Amino acid sequence: MANVTITFTVTEFCLHTGVSEEELDEIVGLGVIEPSKAQGPDWHFDDRAVTVVHRALRLRRELALDWPGIAVTLTLLDENARLKQENRLLLQRLQRYLD
Repeated sequence: MANVTITFTVTEFCLHTGVSEEELDEIVGLGVIEPSKAQGPDWHFDDRAVTVVHRALRLRRELALDWPGIAVTLTLLDENARLKQENRLLLQRLQRYLD
């Protein structure tokens, strides 16, 4: 099965997410999302970047965070999810020895 990745230009991305180009510059500058490198000098974003920005906008709306705060929060949430997954796998391994 082939993976299909949807890409957006800057204008399409801004229209789809509701962020301005200035906000997009800040979001990219903070490392919240990165443009696709395969598209040449013009920025293009994949559908995963849209998901991340929608999540960031929800944080901004619900917690009234600024973009630097959102960047830190997203990093911590991703790390927390990774650690939960690692813990789950380690518990599964441990359970095999205890049974």
